[in-house]
Amino acid sequence: MKLASLNRGRDGELVLVSRNLERAVAANDIAPTLQAALDDWAQVAPRLQERYQALNDGQCSEAFDFQPEDCASPLPRAYHWADGSAYVNHVELVRKARGAEMPESFWHDPLMYQGGSDTFLAPTAPIRLADEAWGIDLEAELAIITDDVAMGIAVEAAEAHIQLLMLVNDVSLRNLIPGELAKGFGFYQAKPSSSFSPVAITPDELGDDWQGGKVHLDMVSHINGELFGRPNAGIDMTFDFPTLVAHAAKTRALGAGTIIGSGTVSNYDRSRGSACLAEKRMLEVLEHGEARTPFLKFGDRVRIEMFDRDGGSLFGAIDQIVECYAPSE
Repeated sequence: MKLASLNRGRDGELVLVSRNLERAVAANDIAPTLQAALDDWAQVAPRLQERYQALNDGQCSEAFDFQPEDCASPLPRAYHWADGSAYVNHVELVRKARGAEMPESFWHDPLMYQGGSDTFLAPTAPIRLADEAWGIDLEAELAIITDDVAMGIAVEAAEAHIQLLMLVNDVSLRNLIPGELAKGFGFYQAKPSSSFSPVAITPDELGDDWQGGKVHLDMVSHINGELFGRPNAGIDMTFDFPTLVAHAAKTRALGAGTIIGSGTVSNYDRSRGSACLAEKRMLEVLEHGEARTPFLKFGDRVRIEMFDRDGGSLFGAIDQIVECYAPSE
């Protein structure tokens, strides 16, 4: 299935979206919001699937043209948003560039932080920030959404609780990160609101490209219309999504609607480009002794998308312009 939330009300209005992302049909009579659907997923999902099939078969007379700009994030706000760093080669590179050794434990114990989840950005909404000097960066990632997960769940049982996938732009303010991490208490100001793709999809929509709890497709990002990177999301993912779910649930239960991100997609094959500016800048430091690529500026446009093997967009695009934020009086 493919689902989206129209930008109506604080938690959106649930719709089903056709496989080719061209048509949509209301689903709010089945569940008013995506969160409500996830709260009762076992009962609601079969009814949504039936209507989704009818939509794709052209049997929904009430269907309408799907417009991504009318969408909020699939979950406009969430009870829980945790972001991992599943591509350890990316972590290793960043630490190497600043002359820091990487602990061996990073290869078998995932990194994860809990981010703000009360104000996700719509997929085509501007990224409004007050100061370019903060070091504005994109981070192209995948994320999963769970149903209810018991505390202490085994990795082998965790995949059954992954109900949906999305794309993420985990906006980061790189020049604020060092000062926050130096306090020894994690990110906060350096991680403003994240953006998610217009559409969330069930894993079966990926066919054979969903294997081993990973998505084996390219994460494609553009900056100002120029290709920035297309690393494959499956090749060098050290920790698969079931492992990330089990890690998050080690000491707590996860409520339905929990979002867990993969961290920045990254490949050892650097010819595939990067999924964040920090990585590109670190590669430049290692090669040239200095970073040459600037962080995002006001007016820059970021587009993040993933395509199936026939070239069709799977999730729709995150397509945003960076703007200067002016507080209202």
